[in-house]
Amino acid sequence: MELREFAEQVLFAASIEEKLASPRDITDDAPGAAISAPAAPGRPAHLTFKTSGEARSSFPKLRELESENERGRLLHFFANHELLATELMALALLRFPDAPKAFRRGVLLTLREEQEHTRLYIERMRQCGVSFGEIPVSGYFWRSVSPMESPMDYVAGLSLTFEQANLDFARQFAEGFATVGDADSATLLRRIYTDEIAHVAYGLHWFRRWKDAGLSDWDAFCRQLKFPLSPQRAKGPGFNAEGRRLAGLDESFISELAVYSRSKGRTPSVFVFNLFAEGFIAQGRAFSPNKHLAQIAADLGNLPQFLCRQDDIVLVSERPSKPFLEELRNAGFPLPEFVELGAQESGSKTPPEAIQRLAVRKLGRLRPWAWSPDSLELLAPLFGSLTGETRAPDSAFNQKIAPLYSKAWSADFLREWMATTAGEWDDDEIASEADGDERRGFCALDEVGEPVTNADEAMRAIDRIRARGHHRIVVKEAIGLAGGNALRLWEPGLLEGQKHWMANAFLAGRTLVVEPWLEREHDFSIQLEMGAEGLKICGHTGLVNDLKGQFIANFAGPDSARRFPAAVLKSLRGWRDPAKRLHRIYESIRGRLEIKLRTVGYTGPVGIDAFVHRARDGQARLKPVVEINPRYTMGRLTLELMRRCAPGGHGEFRLINRAALRDQGFSDFQTFLDALREQRPLQFEGAPIPKIQEGVVCLNDPERAQACLAIFTISRTPAWEGPRQGLRES
Repeated sequence: MELREFAEQVLFAASIEEKLASPRDITDDAPGAAISAPAAPGRPAHLTFKTSGEARSSFPKLRELESENERGRLLHFFANHELLATELMALALLRFPDAPKAFRRGVLLTLREEQEHTRLYIERMRQCGVSFGEIPVSGYFWRSVSPMESPMDYVAGLSLTFEQANLDFARQFAEGFATVGDADSATLLRRIYTDEIAHVAYGLHWFRRWKDAGLSDWDAFCRQLKFPLSPQRAKGPGFNAEGRRLAGLDESFISELAVYSRSKGRTPSVFVFNLFAEGFIAQGRAFSPNKHLAQIAADLGNLPQFLCRQDDIVLVSERPSKPFLEELRNAGFPLPEFVELGAQESGSKTPPEAIQRLAVRKLGRLRPWAWSPDSLELLAPLFGSLTGETRAPDSAFNQKIAPLYSKAWSADFLREWMATTAGEWDDDEIASEADGDERRGFCALDEVGEPVTNADEAMRAIDRIRARGHHRIVVKEAIGLAGGNALRLWEPGLLEGQKHWMANAFLAGRTLVVEPWLEREHDFSIQLEMGAEGLKICGHTGLVNDLKGQFIANFAGPDSARRFPAAVLKSLRGWRDPAKRLHRIYESIRGRLEIKLRTVGYTGPVGIDAFVHRARDGQARLKPVVEINPRYTMGRLTLELMRRCAPGGHGEFRLINRAALRDQGFSDFQTFLDALREQRPLQFEGAPIPKIQEGVVCLNDPERAQACLAIFTISRTPAWEGPRQGLRES
């Protein structure tokens, strides 16, 4: 039989028997003319591809293999994959009659092995009580590879993508079948695994022969694949580096693929770490971070990867290194797709090329660290690609949400809430003999920050606060980076430099907030999410700032989604049932804040910073709102990181800067990290997906970090117990 006739039989036959029949002698003397790819291969009615509206069959999990029927269902999926490979190989023979004879002979040999695999799967699934065709079959492989325009497309799309992925599927499920005592299925999968190594090696041989000699295997592979294929499709569960080495793939290719991520079907959301939202809201395009702050933003640019799912996209200026991503993958963290924005010319209004490429893909939601003019400008070209939310292509920044970033807005919100809910809190809930607001356990109304817009207002506010006995005062810019735009007035009078600082702020049209310096004992935060259904509380974290108010760490304990930090509850020892009362307080605040957010049309993450302070009479007082942040926060990040923590564990997210590095006797971040890991190596527990019981995880690339390192430490005991006082200013 001629090879062309054989290929036509495999591709167009309407019965399984004909599709799997393979004559002994096949010649390739009359390859004929190239054909166009049909919409679908010929198949019996019960094996035609399911329609788009047809219910999707779930792929069986390893834990479900105890059931013989589930094992049969799994084999059914594999049988369809093998049949699809057989049909695609037949199509390649008919599409490329002028391809080298040696290539065509290799395709024929591989096709025959795939026919045998299909027969073996059909027989084994029949023994498990499942008939081929009783489960709807997918045509994804066909739709992805059949548009191939060259033999290079064939080896990239089938040999190096779907067959390479089978190196993972075949080995993992061979082990799964063996674990449940199904020796026959395990033996079958091991045989197919061995054959697939040879199939990948065959494709790799021709891929290297045809690719651009100036490109690495990895770069050529990425460039060759056409949508909807991506390197993500070239791997399955339980990444198998050994099988890929046996197939001849080099270490660079293997390590790149190991850390590569892209959605396999779920519409991805897009995340970006825009740290300077407040700066752009306060100053517009005129805002420019100093070199140190810009480096911090660059160091931490990948942090949104811990907020998103594996199928999501994180925009970064530079993709994290392979060794760093491999460490995270080994620690059990899913890796999203990273899209590099590259360097942008200052003042350029042309969207980055990466954004233009994303704009042609279907996307879910946009999730910047904060919605502000800079994130709107960056993400606006993607508005027309969204399926999870609606944004008009010509949307401007919602100026109604700008005030939410202001400390003045937060102070007004707290003052209003305290004034209108004074009667809601029963006096007998506080075991204190104090009067007024203090009897209710809160800071006094006159201790809430006072917004001022000129020097006269500022001086009057300072005088009023000092007249009440507060000789330490803090003056903050209403909108500014945390701790970076504040003035501390410790002296009885004002220094000329301090007056000059305030005068410059007023001259620039900025609002300042003046408030007494309170002796903070425990800072904490409440993390929320505002969606279409309202404002929900996501969890609670402890918060550690230095004396300048700059962030140092967040910490969380078991069940932090529902519980306030134990240290905060302990500090409110004058309260009866402080946990219950705190929940009541923040449920009241949540309800009022939801109304405010809905009024201005804000949706997204929200963080509320608060603290317990010690009053002059020694009693604990709660300042329930210090700042309301309409954005992601490090507290929210900490809550998401806690998902990787084993039950009963405590977590601490901390930023280490160079001053802290020097304090501990280290010259660089990598040496510090190596010492920390030696002291606290990662330990895991649980199954089937182990979680971290103890140890240290580095959250940004230590080899590239210049200004700070983000560290997450998991332990069996609380990270923080004592008061926050006396922390070094760094």
